[in-house]
Amino acid sequence: MKILHIRSLAVSLAVLVLGTALVISSGCKSKGGGHTEAKAAPPTVVVASVNQKTVPIYSEYVGQTRADNTVELRARVEGVLQRVYFREGTPVKKGQLLFTIDKRPFDAALQSAKAIAAKAVADLAQAQQRTDVLQAQAQLAEANAVLTRADQDVKRLAPLAKEKAVTEQDLDAAIAQQRSAKATVDARQANLTNLEAAVKYTIERARAEVSAANARVTQAALDLSYCDIYSPIGGTIGFLQVDEGNLVGRNDATLLATVSASDPLLVDFSVSEIEYLKLTDPKTVGERAGALRFDLILSDESIHPYQGTFRVLDRTVDPTTGTVKVEATFPNPGSYLRPGQFARLRVAVAEKENAILVPQRAVQELQGSKTVMVVDAQNMVSVRTIKLGDKSEKDVVVLDGLNPGERVIVEGMQKVRPGSQVNPSAGG
Repeated sequence: MKILHIRSLAVSLAVLVLGTALVISSGCKSKGGGHTEAKAAPPTVVVASVNQKTVPIYSEYVGQTRADNTVELRARVEGVLQRVYFREGTPVKKGQLLFTIDKRPFDAALQSAKAIAAKAVADLAQAQQRTDVLQAQAQLAEANAVLTRADQDVKRLAPLAKEKAVTEQDLDAAIAQQRSAKATVDARQANLTNLEAAVKYTIERARAEVSAANARVTQAALDLSYCDIYSPIGGTIGFLQVDEGNLVGRNDATLLATVSASDPLLVDFSVSEIEYLKLTDPKTVGERAGALRFDLILSDESIHPYQGTFRVLDRTVDPTTGTVKVEATFPNPGSYLRPGQFARLRVAVAEKENAILVPQRAVQELQGSKTVMVVDAQNMVSVRTIKLGDKSEKDVVVLDGLNPGERVIVEGMQKVRPGSQVNPSAGG
């Protein structure tokens, strides 16, 4: 019985081991037996063809926009800012009323100046009447008449005295009367001269007072006119610097707001000496630069719809930077672009025939060299070092390393490696 029990136990253990082996064998077969893992699909990339054609060669510069005209509106008289007639950041017209400063003190000053001017005019009229001079002239005329009679008496008595027809005493009396009359004439002539000089001085002083009074009237009227502040140009007005009710114009001309006229819009930039030579010609100095047309590329890579032209080319090259300052002007209807924006300017400076072109976004820099990723006929990727020339819009001229018709990756470069296969797409 004991032997049968041992045999039964051995058979059970053998069956258990066999079952376990079968389970393990089945599991291993289900994992790897007869089934291969699916191969990954090649990554999709966007490619572009290398073209060959005659294209304009562009130069690009970084510039900053500036208003054609900017005016600071300031308080030219001291007073309380009474009214503001505009909304900040809105267009204003030339001659539009923008501010009013309290006019009452200036109205009073004008009336006072006019009263002083009226008094000065009256004083001048009185001085011009010359009553003292007229009286002195009458007295002089009277003295001249007495002297004339005395001269006649002496002239008449002198021959009679020689003939003893009259006494010497009569002649002496006539001569004395003549001398007295002459002295009176001299005295009254001197008095008249003094009076005329005094009256002339009085009249001139009165006239000066009239001029000064009129000047005060003009100044008072001018100060009154400064209480209404109008826009001297049409443009866009900025933020209000002083609120209504504040005192302005004390000790300095308080800044109230600023108006900028941005149509046309100016763009300031600098060009190197080499670029300057590209833009000019010794035979037609200034003519070529004036004929160039600029594209304005904005910060979002969009292009301003209106082309610009040269406005100012500086007279000298800056010796510290080796650049020339340039100013271009662009139409800007509605002041869409604002002063202070940064932008790029692009201008065609030459034309290259049969140029091999590659998109700029396909070019990478690897260890100081310019490279592109080329996709061959079997869609295999390789890295190609190329030599670049000038830019032409969104393309760049290839001097060496690429042939027309080859395909280069422009999107998805980070997903592939040299020697791998890709799924090329034309993209959008």
